[in-house]
Amino acid sequence: MKSGFVNIFGKPNAGKSTLLNALIGEKMAIVSHKVQTTRHRIKAILTEKDYQIIFSDTPGIIEPKYKLHEKMMQAVKSSLEDADVALLITDVRENAEESHLVFSSLQLKVPAIVVLNKADTVNAEQLKSAAVFFAAQPYCKKTVAISALKKTGIGDLLKAILDYLPQGEPFYATDELSDLPTKFFVGEIIREKIFLLYGDEIPYHSTVLVQEFKEKTTLTKIRAEIIVQRETQKGIILGSGGAMIKKIGTDARKEIEAFLGRKVFLELFVKVRPKWRDNEMQLKEYGY
Repeated sequence: MKSGFVNIFGKPNAGKSTLLNALIGEKMAIVSHKVQTTRHRIKAILTEKDYQIIFSDTPGIIEPKYKLHEKMMQAVKSSLEDADVALLITDVRENAEESHLVFSSLQLKVPAIVVLNKADTVNAEQLKSAAVFFAAQPYCKKTVAISALKKTGIGDLLKAILDYLPQGEPFYATDELSDLPTKFFVGEIIREKIFLLYGDEIPYHSTVLVQEFKEKTTLTKIRAEIIVQRETQKGIILGSGGAMIKKIGTDARKEIEAFLGRKVFLELFVKVRPKWRDNEMQLKEYGY
């Protein structure tokens, strides 16, 4: 039996969350085309008869500008400390040197596989050039080319992971998919809709707090607050005549129902909390 922690690192928007979802075969991490969508360390558990892999999606590595960013980088640090294998993911279309600087800064002490993502978007020559570059780096044990979005190369990546995964007993029960509560995933689904429906400012100034999660006989009742920093942002979230918040609610409710496998009654409210991203107490309350 093999068992261990395999943690995913990389620049913002390299495809970490899409890769986690492809490896697990379920949507565990929210995804958007915007950078810094992931704010937490999200663990997802893949159990087969002869192995258990605990994958972690981590926030993209950035220079912190405020306390929320610091919390995000703490999530990366904790993932470095317990990793048995590291997946270093890079968008193969981007400058390899930039990813190399990020990977080197991690100062890994465990075997690392460099994952060349979006391999379907470049020609064979470009792919080979990236593979040769990373294979020559001291932290790299192996390179694997994939498309996380199209789920190609995932089998090869799993085989490579198993080569370096230590032997050991499972850490979690065989039917567990994550160590995070259902309430967390509900909040993330709502937050994803904000990333998908609004422009560049609002998603980064907002967060979601699930205040009530009650499983009744026929449905699950959920009450959540969307937290923003300014009154003007509250108006944008609500939209004309409440049209935008209704759209968030409808889109989120459908996905939450699919996730929970039961009917959901979802209530959304908007609260203004000035400078919440730099307030230690509020960050703690919001799960950071």
